[in-house]
Amino acid sequence: METNGTPQTQTKAGDWRSYDRVLLPPVEDLHKLEVYEEEENGYDRLRNVLKDDSINPDDVTEIVKRSGLRGRGGAAFSTGMKWSFMPDVGERPRYLACNADESEPGTFKDRQIMEYNPHLMLEGILIAGYALQIDTCYVYFRGEYTDWIVHMKEELEKAYEKGYVGENIMGSDFSMEIVFHKGAGAYICGEETSLMESIEGKRGYPRYKPPFPAQKGIFGCPTTINNVETLACVPLIMEKGADWFADTGAEDHPGPVLYGISGHVNRPGVYEYPTGMLITDLIEEVAGGVRDGKDMKAFVPGGASTPPIPGDWVDGVTMNSNSLNEAGTMFGTGGILVLDEDTDMVSWLRRVAHFFQDESCGQCTPCREGTGWIENLVTRIDEGEGNMRDLDLLLDLCDQMEGRTICAFADAASWPVRYTVQRFREDFEAKCTPSVHPVSSEVSAGAESAVAATE
Repeated sequence: METNGTPQTQTKAGDWRSYDRVLLPPVEDLHKLEVYEEEENGYDRLRNVLKDDSINPDDVTEIVKRSGLRGRGGAAFSTGMKWSFMPDVGERPRYLACNADESEPGTFKDRQIMEYNPHLMLEGILIAGYALQIDTCYVYFRGEYTDWIVHMKEELEKAYEKGYVGENIMGSDFSMEIVFHKGAGAYICGEETSLMESIEGKRGYPRYKPPFPAQKGIFGCPTTINNVETLACVPLIMEKGADWFADTGAEDHPGPVLYGISGHVNRPGVYEYPTGMLITDLIEEVAGGVRDGKDMKAFVPGGASTPPIPGDWVDGVTMNSNSLNEAGTMFGTGGILVLDEDTDMVSWLRRVAHFFQDESCGQCTPCREGTGWIENLVTRIDEGEGNMRDLDLLLDLCDQMEGRTICAFADAASWPVRYTVQRFREDFEAKCTPSVHPVSSEVSAGAESAVAATE
């Protein structure tokens, strides 16, 4: 089948059925330092980097760049390129922030690393710290991850005792601290500048850019922010080589990845496979198919903010940036949501709209007001009191929100609205009356005023 005019028929994940997991290997009690050292050669990758005189910090950055590793937090930006933005070492402290906030609806893969293989993440932080000559790494946890935070603190203490973290790590000249920072559950703090504001003890408001974090980040000092899964890939790259990583999965978006599959499937869960998996393979073979033998109505590839696509669009589409972009959506966090044929897309969008309205930080007027009007309109349609004019008003609101705010939150809130209305319009029309509902004029007038205020 063609997807938006582009035929895609082959998996880019290679022999994925014989794939051996490396991010979440099947090792019992791997979260314990002693098991990680014995079974996975724990911290040997860091030791090799620090002890090999032929490898300097810039070499590590270059290796990561050649691997093709792209951020696993949603934006999919080149990790090595991001590292290269850091300025030369000067008198100011240098910081790394590990984004463990994971608040995107439908996303639950980072917590698997923190629960089952936390030392891989910590080793990745330390190798990244060496590459960037970092003084301190702040690990910013989602506040609800209390259990994982408790056991990771215990394991971090063990790493300090073994000399893997702190002063003169493993007898080298490299020193680095790791500090755990617990957030309060605000979705906006997953945005990197809001995360930095929160670490500094301020309200989680996004910052204007430029200046960018690499020039002026935490406490005004050079800072790089990476996702948990991104940093967990770094030790594997240093051990197996940049070529191994680049040759795993899709060429444009390589490496192993954690797919978090939820929704109307028989076997929801987190699955590790190469990028470039056919969506149909993930749903039918990995997740056991759509439950009760039903057809798939909608597919959301990377968390609630990524545009949904109709189920009959997915044939031949693979889980990598280029293929998903051609299909009219994006990779995001790899948090897959499958919705079956009985799903009411208006009711689904109502839940999504409520989330984004509730989580808007309120700093920017188009986002603060727009998310509220979107929720009001979608709620009215869902309750059978909407009219056809409201559908165009929803799309108009999206136009007035996208690209008009300090951060991309308004864009993320608009995308599911825009593409759900456009691609599943029949669900909305079925709940709308052809003429203006008697009680709707006041709400519509208010929404139009909110739109006008942003122009």
